[in-house]
Amino acid sequence: MKEITNILAIAFLLTLVQSVNAQKKVTETTLKVDGVCFMCKERIESALDTAGVKYAEWDIDTKILKIAFRNDKYTVTNISQILANAGHDTAEVKATSEAYGNLNMCCLYRDEEVVDAHKDH
Repeated sequence: MKEITNILAIAFLLTLVQSVNAQKKVTETTLKVDGVCFMCKERIESALDTAGVKYAEWDIDTKILKIAFRNDKYTVTNISQILANAGHDTAEVKATSEAYGNLNMCCLYRDEEVVDAHKDH
């Protein structure tokens, strides 16, 4: 009888683990993220180099971030806040003046002169 109870307990635990794992889904999406250069690309992608983010790739020309993340750990709002904390605006969350001000001079995407200078390259 004890063996049957142990087998049932193990079966129950395996079912529970499978159920929990089934709920851990990966969300793939795109976000527009403001930035202008390779330093911005490095900063944006590095900010998202964390557990629960499968990949994050930002395109300098289109300003589009392709990202895959575990939706049990993050939401688009969380991801946007991480980027804002690093100094980069998204449609959902804008970087604070302090975070934006910490960017290198060549990364000041709100400055028309900086943006225009990057268009020449």
